[in-house]
Amino acid sequence: MDRTVLTERLRALDDQLARLDADAASLRADRADATADDEHDPEGSTLSGEWQRVEALRGAALRDRAAVSDALDRIDAGTYGICIRCGQPIPAARLEVVPTATMCVPCASR
Repeated sequence: MDRTVLTERLRALDDQLARLDADAASLRADRADATADDEHDPEGSTLSGEWQRVEALRGAALRDRAAVSDALDRIDAGTYGICIRCGQPIPAARLEVVPTATMCVPCASR
């Protein structure tokens, strides 16, 4: 696996997290506004619903970022592409589809 793909993915996740952090800050400001009618806005979703959406996206991005960072660490350690369960090589086709994979298909399906 080319390090570049993972590095670009890490950069994209950092950009996404920055946008989500800005969205969360905006929602915090909106929630602090005592005149905001959170539950009765006919124009769209409630602040609570939007907050849950942003936090869910943030959580997923943080998990993805950790997986990409771990994959880069495995490249540095020389263990990238080796199944953590059985020690056999992870097929290149699997790593192309899931570059953060830590297990070969048989071990992952157990």
